[in-house]
Amino acid sequence: MAIAYREWRDGDDLALLEMWGGPETEQARQFRGTLAPSVNAPWRRCIVAEDVIDGVAIPVAAGVVHEASLHPERLWVYVEVARDHRRTGIGSTLLAMLRHEAAQSPSGVSRLRTKVEPGTPGAAFAEAAGLAPIQRSRLVVVEPGALKLPVFGDGSEAAASEQVEDLATGSVELSDVVGRYYTAVHGWDSPGELSIATVQRLFLDDLSGAHGAIVLRAPKASAFGQGVPASKKGRLQAFAVSYAQGGPDVGGPDAVQGNGPAGTAGKPSDVFLGHEPELSAGDAQAAVRDLLALIAYQYPVLLELDDSMTALRAVVEPLLETGKARLAGAETLVVSDPA
Repeated sequence: MAIAYREWRDGDDLALLEMWGGPETEQARQFRGTLAPSVNAPWRRCIVAEDVIDGVAIPVAAGVVHEASLHPERLWVYVEVARDHRRTGIGSTLLAMLRHEAAQSPSGVSRLRTKVEPGTPGAAFAEAAGLAPIQRSRLVVVEPGALKLPVFGDGSEAAASEQVEDLATGSVELSDVVGRYYTAVHGWDSPGELSIATVQRLFLDDLSGAHGAIVLRAPKASAFGQGVPASKKGRLQAFAVSYAQGGPDVGGPDAVQGNGPAGTAGKPSDVFLGHEPELSAGDAQAAVRDLLALIAYQYPVLLELDDSMTALRAVVEPLLETGKARLAGAETLVVSDPA
């Protein structure tokens, strides 16, 4: 077997698809979309391995390393080798070549990360390469009526409307809380500085797929104290942003948590559910529980649950244990070079 290595060329995707077949995991499906010619802005390097089969050079493996505008402290890396060419050193050689390229990235960042499914060849390869888990993510469907509906204030419609509100996705108030929450639950892989405009683009505008938001507010008195004008609203405590199709795209492998207020009885709606990060642990859990009870009252809801989302985990994991929620697909591990 005479293996040669070269840069990615147009048409390699079709040739490799013939060798690889369908993606073995959801992570492979996502990462295959990042295989493309090397460029400098945004920085990406992609390498192909060829084998001579019946006198013809055929692509049998490929690998890519690239910068990410979101979570810039690491580079994304992906390597895939045709099944009949695995355990021959091709994957390790590609990874070594990509590490060499990463050492010359213009940002100066060289630490690698990727996503794998536990128990797969990709996970075993990543472990052998020294990449260790830094986060676990699960897709969870919360069934209709899984949580008892909350009672707001005196139980009247007026009290409920004071605390529960449909909010425009263009709201600066919403953008501020969404951005700070996302940063707070991604301390393990910092997203960097998130401006209001960036939060809007990634999570809340039409191109992100966002089509509605519901927020839960604190009662007016507890938020502002006495003597506050009646027009003032309580502080935003929790939010649920629904998406038309699959949640926002934040850079290929950078998947965002989901779940949604709007949906149908058959298909769970995908929504990003979070809370004001300055809330106490107990208040955050209560706010998330109340809002989830509302949006999942009639229709199933799809959430992406990272282990770092402690308030959401505290609400959802008991539902998994009692069968009121279920996993939708396999777990995903984000694995990384050590610090």
